[in-house]
Amino acid sequence: MKTRSLTRRRVAKAALASTALVSMPFVRGAHAAGSLTIGFWDHWVPGANKATEDLVKEWAEKEKVDAKIDYITSQNNKLLLTIAAEAQARSGHDILATYTWLPHEHAERLEPVNDVMDELIKQNGAVNGTVEYLGKKDGKWLSVPATVGSQIKGPCTRIDLLKQHAGIDIQALYPAGEAAKADSWTYDAYLKAAEACHKAGATFGIGLGTTTDSVDTIGAFFHGFGAQLVDAKGNITAKSDPVRQALDYYKRLMAFLPPDAPAWDDASNNKWLVSGRGASIMNPPSAWAVAKRDAPKVAEQCWTHGMPAGPKGRFAPFLPYFWSTWNFGKNKSAAKSLLMHLSQASSAEKMVAASGGYDLPSFAKLTTFKTWAEEGPPKGTLYHYPNPHNHQTLSVGAAPAPPKIAVQIYNQGLMTKMAVRHFQGEAMEKTLDWATSELEGFMRT
Repeated sequence: MKTRSLTRRRVAKAALASTALVSMPFVRGAHAAGSLTIGFWDHWVPGANKATEDLVKEWAEKEKVDAKIDYITSQNNKLLLTIAAEAQARSGHDILATYTWLPHEHAERLEPVNDVMDELIKQNGAVNGTVEYLGKKDGKWLSVPATVGSQIKGPCTRIDLLKQHAGIDIQALYPAGEAAKADSWTYDAYLKAAEACHKAGATFGIGLGTTTDSVDTIGAFFHGFGAQLVDAKGNITAKSDPVRQALDYYKRLMAFLPPDAPAWDDASNNKWLVSGRGASIMNPPSAWAVAKRDAPKVAEQCWTHGMPAGPKGRFAPFLPYFWSTWNFGKNKSAAKSLLMHLSQASSAEKMVAASGGYDLPSFAKLTTFKTWAEEGPPKGTLYHYPNPHNHQTLSVGAAPAPPKIAVQIYNQGLMTKMAVRHFQGEAMEKTLDWATSELEGFMRT
C-alpha cells in the first residue's frame, strides 16, 4: 500500500501491523481486485493518520487490492478545492473525505451507499439527526459518516475558575463515568456564569465571527430557542418570536464576551483558553490537547461537558465529516467494502484512540470507548464529550432549512452578523428586515 502527503508537511511512513480481520460483504466479486485511491483528511493530531493507514492496509492485504492514500490538508481550503476539481473533471479518488454540506452539494455525482448504511445502522445503532440531514437526500444515503474529523463543539470549561467566580461545580453537573446531573445548567445559568467570570477577568471565549466555530455556537443557541431563519419547507421565518428571543439573549451574552469577538477566527478561542485568560470556550478537545503540551496547568483544570439548556432543549454544535464515493469511480465495490471496514466498531475505536479522543463516530452504540473515560489530565475530562448518555441533541447551524439554503446561511455567518448588528445598537426589527432581505437573496441564487 502506498501513502502520499498532499500537505505542507511530510507524513512519515510507519510500520504497519496486521490485526484481526472483519468479514466484508461487498468485495468477493469480479471487480474486487485492482487498485483503489483514497483521499483522507489530513489529521491535525500527530500520529492520528496512522490509524486509518493501518486499517486500510489490513483490508487491502486481505482483499488483494492495491490501495493508495493521499492525506489532504484542509488548510487554505485544499480539501475543498480537491473535491471541486474532481467533481468537475469527473475523475479522482475512489473514496474522498467530505464534510457538512458537501454531500448535498455534490449529490448528483455521488454513489448512493444505502447498502452500506443499512448494514452499519443494524450493527452500530442509529446515526444522529444531523448526520441524516446532511448525508441523506430523497431516501438515498449520499455518504458514510466518518469517524475521523467529526466533532462536537461543546463547552470546555475551567473547573477552578467557574467554581471560584460563578459558584458552579461543573464536575458535579457532569461527573465522569455517570450520567449528567445538569438540570440547573440552563441558558440563564450560563449567562450569569459568563457575567460573573467576566467581572473577575476570566471572560468566556465565544467568537462572533463568520468561521465555523462562531457559527456552530450561535446555531446551537438558536436551536435552544427553537429559532429558525428558514424552516424545513423553505419558508423564511426570521421575523418570529423565537428568533427575537435568540437575538435578545445573544445581545445580553455579548456584553460579557471579549470586545474583539466579532473578529475571531477558529484559532482565537483555542488561544484564549490556552493563554489562561478564559473560563470557558466552545470547542472540540483540540484546545485542551494543545494546553496539555503548552500550558499543562491550564489543561489540568479543563472539563469538557454538555451545553446549557434553552427553552426548547439542550442542543450541541456538531460538525460531521463523511467518506464519499463518486458515481464515476472505477472500483465502487471495493470502495464500499473499505467503508464497511473503516466503520466497524473496532476500527472506530482505534481511530478515536489515535486522535486522543477528538474524533467521534456518529452511531449510537459507539459513544462509550474507554479513551474518553481514561483521557486526562484530569482523568475523565472527555467522558461527556461523545454524548454517551444522549443528554443533548447534536445540531448544525441553519438547520432545518433545505441544505441549499442552509449552506448559504451558514457560510455567510448570517446569525452572527445579526447578533453583532443588534448588539451594536441596531433595532431588532431593522436587523430582522436586513436578515430577511439577505435570505431572499439566498433563495434567488
